[in-house]
Amino acid sequence: MIDLHNSFWVLLIGGVAVFMYGMSLASGSLEKLLASRISGLMNKLGQSQFLAIVVGISLTTLLQSSGAVTSMLVGLGSARVISLQQVMGVIIGTAIGSTLTVQIISFDLSQYALPLLFISFFCSFFAKKPGIKNLSLVGVGFGFLFLGLGLISAASHAIAAEPWLQSTFESLRQNHMLSLAAAMFFCVLVQSSAVTIGVAMTLAQTGLLTVDQAMYWVYGANIGTTSIALIAAAGSNYIGKQVAWAHFFYKFISVLIFLLPPVHQSLLWLLGQFPTSTFRSIANGHLWFNLISAAMFFPFIRVGSRAIEKMFPKPPRDEFGTEFLRLNNYQSTALAVSYANREILRTADLVMTMIQDSLKLFERNDPALIESIKDRDNKVDFLYRETKMFLLDHANKSNTGVQQNVMSMIMFLSDLERAADAIDINLVTLAIKKNALKLEFSREGWGEIVQMHEAVTRVAMHAINAYQQKELCENVIQLKRELAKLEISFREHHIERLNRGQRETVNTSNIHLDLLSEYKRIASLLCTHAYNDLKEQQS
Repeated sequence: MIDLHNSFWVLLIGGVAVFMYGMSLASGSLEKLLASRISGLMNKLGQSQFLAIVVGISLTTLLQSSGAVTSMLVGLGSARVISLQQVMGVIIGTAIGSTLTVQIISFDLSQYALPLLFISFFCSFFAKKPGIKNLSLVGVGFGFLFLGLGLISAASHAIAAEPWLQSTFESLRQNHMLSLAAAMFFCVLVQSSAVTIGVAMTLAQTGLLTVDQAMYWVYGANIGTTSIALIAAAGSNYIGKQVAWAHFFYKFISVLIFLLPPVHQSLLWLLGQFPTSTFRSIANGHLWFNLISAAMFFPFIRVGSRAIEKMFPKPPRDEFGTEFLRLNNYQSTALAVSYANREILRTADLVMTMIQDSLKLFERNDPALIESIKDRDNKVDFLYRETKMFLLDHANKSNTGVQQNVMSMIMFLSDLERAADAIDINLVTLAIKKNALKLEFSREGWGEIVQMHEAVTRVAMHAINAYQQKELCENVIQLKRELAKLEISFREHHIERLNRGQRETVNTSNIHLDLLSEYKRIASLLCTHAYNDLKEQQS
């Protein structure tokens, strides 16, 4: 047995540690369990401000960690996946979603901690399927969470008997700002507003804090939790900083409003209308604080966004690099995959510009254009290497389903890199040869090359869109088949002109046929994923 009179500090520190470990385990296991759904929620961020709030609530509810979600928001802003206005909407939703954890711990569930731990650990130990194992680990996490809360409560009752501690809390009751600062510092230290508010709830239960005083701990915890996003943004670009500071100012201004005596007293009056336990009153106060803050700030999202953007403007020049893989705070595998997808689409955009400009190589001798093509190919090679290594690193930490998705992404990325090489090496070489020999295509031959280029451009655009929208795969394959038929007909026309002995056709024959072949190959590379995706849909 633990002697509470001699070991309450050990109980308190141990309880906080067990509580935090439980939250971390539950959050990480939920993220793995719901990775695909989280990716789906991420894709909805750009649709409307209201949906952004819903997504913020949903993500925080799923992950049980507002800190993890705010780090995601910084990452999304740094990745330029969404605008600051949409991120601010998610921040509001995240604040509301964070109240669910506090609501859960406001019920006395410590008596169920050990049975939940035993059953969940037993299931996790013998589980073979990743889904069941992750679900069991969620149960283990909540078991530790409830156990930690019970230890904190036991320690708090022992602490309450200490005269010097009662005197300290008496001083805190007389200085609200000191209480707020203490809660803010504690939240920064433990990196969890739920832990901070949970400690305040147990202290209030022992009589060391009143509900009135505990609300200042709630205010401090809401400011302190912004430190997670600020730390995450330390190494990010200007958009990441915009997101992190938008989160801070949203919380800070909300707290300033609630510190006004009429507003604070109105909140206490509202809590008094629902007589319940001290635990529940503080949890409800946290809920009402975030709901009212959300209602107040929702109409001013655009105004606030513009103000933050002026505070952290875009630098004059951004050095080329991986825009979506710069941060090191990838707490979510689903978010990491989302980052990589954005980098792949960025690579696809570069390849698309190379395809569009490739025809100009044969119109005139332009060394600057050749240099531009080579520069873009180098960028594609760089993005291919960095994104591939990033994906392989996260594939090793993920479940089987995520690994399969990652391999499909790497295959498409590889096809993009090969298409870029085909343009940089093969098409550029053909263009240099044509210009060096001062050759000209026949009028009919050039017209067919222009048509082939238009067809390849159309297929490439549809293939890239089909990478995001799988339902377009069948249409892409049909366009690819039409392009193959077109290439065959153009070859036949070329041979007919050869038989007629047209001088331009004879002189450019090898270049002409190789150019048609390379364009067909480029289209085939970009359509490979469509065949694979269509097979998966039909299986």
